Amino acid sequence: MWNQVIINITISFSLYLLVAFSFKTIYYSTRFFDLSQSFFIIVGAYITYFAFNKVVFSLWLSIPLAILSGTGLILFINQLIYKPLLKRKIESWQMLIASLGVYVVLQNIVSLICGDNTLSFRTWPVKEGNQLLGAYITDVQIITIVASLGLFVLSWLFLERTTIGKEINAVSSNPELANLYGLSKDKAIVWSFVIGTGLAVCAGILIAADTDMTPTMGFNWLLYGVVAMIIGGMGQMRYLLLGAFLLATAQHLAAYYLDSKWMNATVYIILIIFLYFKPYGFSGQLLKKAEI
Repeated sequence: MWNQVIINITISFSLYLLVAFSFKTIYYSTRFFDLSQSFFIIVGAYITYFAFNKVVFSLWLSIPLAILSGTGLILFINQLIYKPLLKRKIESWQMLIASLGVYVVLQNIVSLICGDNTLSFRTWPVKEGNQLLGAYITDVQIITIVASLGLFVLSWLFLERTTIGKEINAVSSNPELANLYGLSKDKAIVWSFVIGTGLAVCAGILIAADTDMTPTMGFNWLLYGVVAMIIGGMGQMRYLLLGAFLLATAQHLAAYYLDSKWMNATVYIILIIFLYFKPYGFSGQLLKKAEI
């Protein structure tokens, strides 16, 4: 039984890490909590569903189409809504409300078009999971772990090693100083949206491949990512890993010892504990000018 719990923790950890990193990438550049990313977790799954099941594209074509569509949409939203609001230098909580409004509108459009029923793009036969040390893990779950961790590492390396990534980090750390060196904040924000939204879309596709999809599933998954980011703090990447691991472990231990109904409650309990006793997370660092 414990082996199964460990496998479940690993699956959740990999997805929480991917979602948290996607959200953190956008937050660093924009300095507001973009709740519309909840929608982009589901939009990838729904575009994949329609391209694969209705238009009859191959899955290998449907997934890139979903990623491109999601990133294209967020760039349109940024140009139409976020960029003008950021230019006006409104408060970060006002940007948060604006992003919540974007999420609600888009999520309701999906519900209107697709309905609220659970959908699936899985057409492959259902079979028993692979046995591993007395526990079971499906092929989709193995792909989820490998793909999530792989995307996280590649994205992190992109931000740390490439010129674009270094520009994003520079603008995120000190916009005023970066501007003196001729680095464009607008460009950094655009690239942050592309990377962050692309990762969110990928996470949504992986989640739907394992557990199917509904129009409202994105918000819970974004919540997990945000809490993992908060309890990890604003320091080095290892603290984000630690935050995602703690959250996944606590949830599945609560489900094992208490009941699966306690999984969501555990998220809020951990968040409250950290905000009260360790408000800067594991890193203990407060990012300059960081606001919620």
